[in-house]
Amino acid sequence: MPLLFRKVKELRNHLHTLRCERNASLGFVPTMGYLHEGHRALMERARLQNDITVVSIYVNPTQFGEGEDYERYPRDLERDMAVCEEAGIDVVFAPTDKEVYPPGSRTEVYVRELSEVLEGKFRPGHFKGVATVVTKLLNAVQPDRAYFGEKDYQQLKLIQRLVKDLLIPVEIVPVETVREPDGLAYSSRNVYLSPEERESALSIYRAFLLAQEMINQGERSSDTIKGEMERFILSHPHVKKIDYIEITDPDLNPKGLVDRGDRILVALWVGSSRLIDNWKVL
Repeated sequence: MPLLFRKVKELRNHLHTLRCERNASLGFVPTMGYLHEGHRALMERARLQNDITVVSIYVNPTQFGEGEDYERYPRDLERDMAVCEEAGIDVVFAPTDKEVYPPGSRTEVYVRELSEVLEGKFRPGHFKGVATVVTKLLNAVQPDRAYFGEKDYQQLKLIQRLVKDLLIPVEIVPVETVREPDGLAYSSRNVYLSPEERESALSIYRAFLLAQEMINQGERSSDTIKGEMERFILSHPHVKKIDYIEITDPDLNPKGLVDRGDRILVALWVGSSRLIDNWKVL
C-alpha cells in the first residue's frame, strides 16, 4: 500500500529523504480522485519514467463555480488507495482544504488569455482555481516530471504556459486520452450517466469520427465541419445543450481551415452532466 500523507511538511520531509537516499527522480500525477483507466495511464507513464511516483487526490473547491457539481463529485479514498496500490504508486498525497488553502490565504494564480476562452468562457474562474491549485501542488511535491491527460487539453496547455512563465523546474508530460472500447473518453463524471444518457454521450466520439471522415474526403472548412458535428450530436435525445464545438491549432487559436494536428474541442450537456472531449486531426 502506498504511504498516505495529509500534511505538506510531512510529505516534503519523506520525499526529501527518499531522493537523498536513492538519488531518485520523482514523477507526479495530480488527480481529483475517483481514479479510472485514464488515471492509470498517467500513473503507468510516471512509473516508467521515474524512480518514485506520487499521486495527489484532492477535489479542489476553487475550480468549481456556483451551481456546479463540487458537492456531489465522486469521492472514495479507500478505493483510490487500492487503485494506487495496484498501479505500484509509492506515495499518495490527500490534503485537506485547510492544508491547501491555509486560513488567510490571499494569493491566486491567473493565466491570461488561455483562461478566458472555451472552458474559461463558460466556467468563469475555473482556470484561476486550476492554476492556483496546480502551482501549490507542484510546490508541495517538487517533482521532476508531472503528468496530465490530453482529454483536458485546454488545462494541459494552460499548465504548460504556467510552468514556463513562473519558471517552475518541472517537465509537463502529456498523455493521450484513454477511451472505453466504444470510444467514450474515461471521466470520473461518467458515473453520473444513466445507460440511455451514456448512449447519447457516445455522440461526441462518433462526431469526431464524422469530422475526420469529412477531412479525409477533402473538407477543410471549420464552419462546415462544426455544423455537421452539431447536427449529428443534437440528433441524440439526451444531449440537452452544446456549449461549444471549436477547431483550433495546437495552441488553441481558432482555425478557419483545418490542417493535420489541429484540435477539435467539444463541451456539451448530457442530462445533468457536462462532458468535454477533444480530437487531434489526423
